[in-house]
Amino acid sequence: MARLAQTLGLTDVQSDIVANVRRFVDKQVIPVAQELEHSDTYPQEIVDGMAEMGLFGLMIPEEYGGLGESLLTYALCVEELARGWMSVSGVINTHFIVAYMIRQHGTDEQRQRFLPRMATGEVRGAFSMSEPELGSDVAAITTTAKRSGDDEYSITGQKMWLTNGASSTLVAALVRTDEGAEKPHKNLTTFLVEKPAGFGEVLPGVTIPRKIDKMGYKGIDTTELIFDGYRASASDILGGTPGRGFTHMMDGVEVGRVNVSARACGVAQRAFELAVRYAQQRSTFGKPIAQHQAIAFSLAEMATKVEAAHLMMVNAARLKDSGDRNDVSAGMAKYLCSEYCAEVTQASFRIHGGYGYSTDFEIERLMREAPFLLIGEGTSEIQKQIISKGLLRDYREN
Repeated sequence: MARLAQTLGLTDVQSDIVANVRRFVDKQVIPVAQELEHSDTYPQEIVDGMAEMGLFGLMIPEEYGGLGESLLTYALCVEELARGWMSVSGVINTHFIVAYMIRQHGTDEQRQRFLPRMATGEVRGAFSMSEPELGSDVAAITTTAKRSGDDEYSITGQKMWLTNGASSTLVAALVRTDEGAEKPHKNLTTFLVEKPAGFGEVLPGVTIPRKIDKMGYKGIDTTELIFDGYRASASDILGGTPGRGFTHMMDGVEVGRVNVSARACGVAQRAFELAVRYAQQRSTFGKPIAQHQAIAFSLAEMATKVEAAHLMMVNAARLKDSGDRNDVSAGMAKYLCSEYCAEVTQASFRIHGGYGYSTDFEIERLMREAPFLLIGEGTSEIQKQIISKGLLRDYREN
């Protein structure tokens, strides 16, 4: 039976990779996702399985031990992982943003130092931009790196919402440096902070206080990060030159937005699968509820949204791979995919009726996961700002 969200034009290698991930999800993720999610347990066996498949090195160039695949291949794998359990895809999301930033903007020494170990999963990345009082105003970052010598900095401040904050061993942290630029975002610098995994003071001046409890997106750790006089060297600056952190982070965020789009596609697909199966098993008034026009029309709307979201996500990934500017396409994909995911998941919940409210049914978990995608990597409102600015740029009246 043909299923939704097929992708045309894939190479044989791409098709094999995605098919292997789908089989892995069906056999190793879906059967245990409910239990692990409800107990908020880190999926170590699943993570080990992903490492064995080479997923941590999927986009890292072959010269550094990775598979050298495209963003599209990565996004399709994320879509499959999120279809099984969104948290699993979160394990590799921040890892790949950091690996991508090092690949694109790092010095040769930084690439040699980190990418081979990131390809195997020995080093796992986390991405730190937000702060407790920051929201989406990235240029207002207050965590500060002050020079304490010719090539040394002292970093102090508090960062927020680090996915994999405790389990990661490398954090790309955006902080403020004094570069004398008039525009605030020109005074931001990305530091690469290598640390041990765990909670508490993991390095002198670096503390991971606790795991933040969340409504959904369980199983992986979301944390704060506190810098208190942490000593960093100039060689820890991504790319070696201070003041370029905002550009580096925005490039990484575009990858992250494709990732969130892919996750939304995966969650929406699973919600549809659950709904179409349940609608054929549950009977009312003498026939399966799928034969009632109200349910049949709902399934049709859900499937159309799943298909449209997938196509938007694939387009954004392919544009990024081509080297063309994709800020608008990534923003559109993230906006549409996350909104459609929420709508499809709620429609599936409605089809399940009272059973959808029970923790025994998978749709209950999806209902708690979908809202995260509306805010991760920028809210829908932020995406609309990005989209509108891009449209006015491209359609400017002279």
